[in-house]
Amino acid sequence: MFRLTSDATVNSIVIKDGGLLVFGDDKDGSRNITLRTRYILIKDGGALHIGAENCRYKSKATIALYGKSDEGESMPTFGKKFIGVEAGGTLELHGAQKASWTLLVRTLNSSGLTFGSHAFEKDFSRGLNVRVIDQDTAKILEIERFDTHEYHNESRRLQKFLRDQDPGRIVAIAVGDSAVKSLLQGTIQMIQDRLGSKLIQGLGYRQAWALVGVIDGGSTSCNESVRNYENHSSGGKALAQKEFYTVDGQKFSVTAYSEWIEGVSLSGFRVEVVDGVKLHLLDDVSSWKPGDQIVVASTDYSMYQAEEFTLLPCPKCNRFQVKVKETPQFLHMGEIIDGVDMRAEVGILTQNIVIRGEMEDSCYAENQCQFFDYDTFGGHVMIKKNFTSVHLSHVELKHMGQQHLGRYPVHFHLCGDVDYKGGYRHATFVDGLSIHHSFSRCITVHGTNGLLIKDTIGFDTLGHCFFLEDGIEQRNTLFHNLGLLTKPGTLLPTDRNNSMCTTMREKVFGNYIPVPATDCMAVSTFWIAHPNNNLINNAAAGSQDAGIWYLFHKEPTGESSGLQLLAKPELTPLGIFYNNRVHSSFKAGLFIDKGVKTTNASAADPREYLCLDNSARFRPHQDADPEKPRVAALIDRLIAFKNNDNGAWVRGGDIVVQNSAFADNGIGLTFASDGSFPSDEGSSQEVSESLFIGESRNYGFQGGQNKYVGTGGIDQKPRTLPRNRTFPIRGFQIYDGPIHVTRCTFKQYVPTPDRHTSAIGFLMKNSWQITPRNNISLVKFGPHVSLNVFFGKPGPWFEDCELDGDKNSIFHDIDGSVTGYKDVYVGRIDNYLIRHPSCVNVTKWNAVVCSGNYAQVYVQTWSTQNLTMTITRDEYPAYPMVLRGINQKATFPQYQPVIMLEKGYTIHWNGPAPKTAFLYLINFNKNDWIRVGLCYPSNTSFQVTFGFLQRHNGSLSKMEEYEPLHSLEELQRKQSERKFYFDSSTGLLFLYLKAKSHRDGHSYCSSQGCERVKIQAATDSKDISNCMAKAYPQYYRRPSALKPMPSMLKGLCQGCGTHQVVFTSDPHKSYLPVQFQSPSQAETQRGDLSVISINGTDFTFRSEGVFLLVVDACSVPFRLMEKKVFSFADVSLMEEYLKTSIPPRSIVLLSTRGEIKQLNISDSLVSLGLAKPANLYNKGSTIFLGFSGNFKPSWTKLFTSPAREGLGLLEQFVPLQLDGYGCPRAGTVRRRDLELLKQTSKAH
Repeated sequence: MFRLTSDATVNSIVIKDGGLLVFGDDKDGSRNITLRTRYILIKDGGALHIGAENCRYKSKATIALYGKSDEGESMPTFGKKFIGVEAGGTLELHGAQKASWTLLVRTLNSSGLTFGSHAFEKDFSRGLNVRVIDQDTAKILEIERFDTHEYHNESRRLQKFLRDQDPGRIVAIAVGDSAVKSLLQGTIQMIQDRLGSKLIQGLGYRQAWALVGVIDGGSTSCNESVRNYENHSSGGKALAQKEFYTVDGQKFSVTAYSEWIEGVSLSGFRVEVVDGVKLHLLDDVSSWKPGDQIVVASTDYSMYQAEEFTLLPCPKCNRFQVKVKETPQFLHMGEIIDGVDMRAEVGILTQNIVIRGEMEDSCYAENQCQFFDYDTFGGHVMIKKNFTSVHLSHVELKHMGQQHLGRYPVHFHLCGDVDYKGGYRHATFVDGLSIHHSFSRCITVHGTNGLLIKDTIGFDTLGHCFFLEDGIEQRNTLFHNLGLLTKPGTLLPTDRNNSMCTTMREKVFGNYIPVPATDCMAVSTFWIAHPNNNLINNAAAGSQDAGIWYLFHKEPTGESSGLQLLAKPELTPLGIFYNNRVHSSFKAGLFIDKGVKTTNASAADPREYLCLDNSARFRPHQDADPEKPRVAALIDRLIAFKNNDNGAWVRGGDIVVQNSAFADNGIGLTFASDGSFPSDEGSSQEVSESLFIGESRNYGFQGGQNKYVGTGGIDQKPRTLPRNRTFPIRGFQIYDGPIHVTRCTFKQYVPTPDRHTSAIGFLMKNSWQITPRNNISLVKFGPHVSLNVFFGKPGPWFEDCELDGDKNSIFHDIDGSVTGYKDVYVGRIDNYLIRHPSCVNVTKWNAVVCSGNYAQVYVQTWSTQNLTMTITRDEYPAYPMVLRGINQKATFPQYQPVIMLEKGYTIHWNGPAPKTAFLYLINFNKNDWIRVGLCYPSNTSFQVTFGFLQRHNGSLSKMEEYEPLHSLEELQRKQSERKFYFDSSTGLLFLYLKAKSHRDGHSYCSSQGCERVKIQAATDSKDISNCMAKAYPQYYRRPSALKPMPSMLKGLCQGCGTHQVVFTSDPHKSYLPVQFQSPSQAETQRGDLSVISINGTDFTFRSEGVFLLVVDACSVPFRLMEKKVFSFADVSLMEEYLKTSIPPRSIVLLSTRGEIKQLNISDSLVSLGLAKPANLYNKGSTIFLGFSGNFKPSWTKLFTSPAREGLGLLEQFVPLQLDGYGCPRAGTVRRRDLELLKQTSKAH
């Protein structure tokens, strides 16, 4: 054994044959040891130990891996600059335990102040420049300039201006150029009396003077400075500065200055935080220490709003607070907004065991320098099969990874089973790693199963971060990991951005140029290449493309090629997916779809190996056997917000999304199956018990590479946008099917003059099928949803809105919760294939609502490229539907209209009639029927056959020949038989399509197979086959409704919408929804009520005064303890009540009604959570949330509005039963996440 006790630099280290390298430590953790080496190789009984799991390392240990890519020896398998573990090797690294990451619980504002900082400087701004600042919030209230040099009236105006200020206001004054020529004595006296100035009286011509004071604060609250003017200079800066605290406890300074520099007069102001900014956090972070680095995630669309901070000493911080040195540049939400948890993740980057790469100042050699201007040749850790023991906990890895395959910060390389199944008594894990500023992924799981990755952070990395590589990795568990700022890299096509994709063409065939959107641009924070893995409590907080991407390899790839051919990712049931959050990614928060190309580039397919591929379809079955029952994939508790395109895009067989929330996404959730038939026959997708928010009160913050800004939301305020101002924001997007939306709530989908915003919408520019079996029930729309559903209109994004799927968009409103009409179908307003005279148009939706029964007919033709089909219902011949078909340029285009059953239709072409056509009965139940007439030349002869097609193998069964008849009347009498009638006078071949067999569940076809009619036509005519002019009016029928249109429902939908009010990432905790409705003076005069709502229970008050509710902080759902109303005349009684009568462990909710001249309760509010007494003079409204107890929670807040103004609607979610409250424990809190984690370890 060798015990390292001091710094050392060596060329390399090989530990083997029982060798043991141990880093020395001492009980007070005073050592600081750095080992520099080109590499460390551990094998054949060798071991490296820094600390142990039950005796953690206390000192500082650093392993610095040095060397350049173009120098030194490269070791087999491992390369350069590495820690490698081979068979028989042991690597045990265990640093001091620290909380890994948590969430903000109070919003961190840009500049650290709620209303931002203020900076101003101007030359020759003559006179007295003035700022008035709110002493409670640091908000700039007034900006004025008074030219007291030139005008006496300006001096009088300043005098009145100061006279009108409320006591306690902060005033800053700075001279620009000169200010005294017309400065009246009364004004000078006012400045002396109200601001305590001693220097204003003797101020001379062009003297520089600055003051910061407090109205009626006296001379002790005033700071001022004066400089004489000589030779065009003041010889320095007249600078005044004072420090203050907001009611939230944030320290800030106000600075005013005035000076002359070489004949130029300058004056200016600054309002800014001082001595750091305090962060309020969800969890105990007392393990974080001054000097540590942390990262705060973006809560906007751009991942580049993530920020790093350094912790400062903070003696007054409790265990849930830290103070940071740097001033925030961006807004980071620390609240539950509109019921959705948008609190920013906050992670620790600093650990006391560090593995880092030593880097050059810039990129060099063959390290992709055309894409990176910095050195990307970092260190790496690789673990190979048959290691003895590997456990890494609380280790920092910085500048790790290389832009070369196989060189990652942490890499489990073809290790097989690394848990009990692989013979390891102590299952392998990585826990509490901080991987940051690295150059190739975070953790790579390659051909490895049963690994636990827990509490690990991956920040500012290149390429997929948490990466499951070859499509055979199973039973791995990712628990409570955080990935953010996942940037593109060069290794695989899916890692690359647009530029990398089109530039890197060495591995394509011939002159092929990759298409970025379909070949590349899939970089993801979690890249999950096999569904049989577990994701619990993770956060994907910003990636170029996707947060979590499940993809499905057709066969194992890379070094696993040819192994485990029975892995079948497409058919394997999904592992546990519970309580994950995804935000700030462009393509999607969660993406379940696609695979990678598993063949090398060739003339047949010139795309690069492992580029993105659209051939895979997820269809989970028991034991991955398609002959066994389907197993629904469960997405439970997903929170997706601020993703530019999709909150979640989910394609596959049986998939259920439940207990989830989608907010501020371009599109909340899209389900997809396939363009004609779902790949998994009988499957469906469902979303339930979920919340969709169109545009929340998280308005975002410009900057940090946010691309789109505009106005929107309920209040049409400026905000960041997911796409440009015309993009049609949608909550749930219908595509393919069958889908079911049930018990979901939609809120705040408000159109603007520039865009259509709807709760429910459809995939735009859609060529594919949409089934009428798509259905919606028990949904609820908030009051600010203007368009429940929208079917699109020609214009931006929709283009001409004339593709086949656009025209056939439809869904079934089962219970009327969308339309107000029970058991109706909703389609596009111009679709006359689904209409009858009693249908109801909803023009603003571009929709029609109809009763009836509906199905689809697929018309497939052979050897008819670019043929357009026109289908007309006999009742509406003036309104045909023209279909371009899918696979239009292939030899077998297909047309997929939705039709009303028990009606007649004719079909026409824009070219010669197809010699071979197939008609499929899709979504027909037994005995459902339609009549069709297909247009052919009058001299055509036919062979018509019926059969059941087995789609999985293409076989046909129960074939029957159609026989010709001599009249349409005879055909009508024999419609149940296999007969056809050809009317040569009109050119129409008539036959009935009637289903013979039952259809099970969600299957598109019958239980016997797809019922199909084949028409073989023989003709030598090349004429266009359009029989419309001859068919009508002969075959016209008067429009009729086969199913009566129901009456509109009355009253609210009972039981509709999700029963959950709040969706958080800590679902084991209880949050109390509280709303305040605070009207303005005008609204009060017209009779609007003032309301405090608790968990949906409204408490209203009409009389002027203060309304007070006291709620037990320890009772769930809630227990009201007191309800009090005090008139403004009884404020003294209220103050006494607040000081003496509020029970401990109580939530205090206070709201005022009526104009407030002076509300003397500020001191008593300090004991309930304010950091200092507030200024409550001349307010329109005041709202306060406080807590009575020894603990000061982060959620205590004071809101005020100027005179005559209200505060509108305010919503807060107050946590109940927090540890700090001191609530008596009735029992242990159930933690579903920990139960699931335990379950995964047993499964291993």
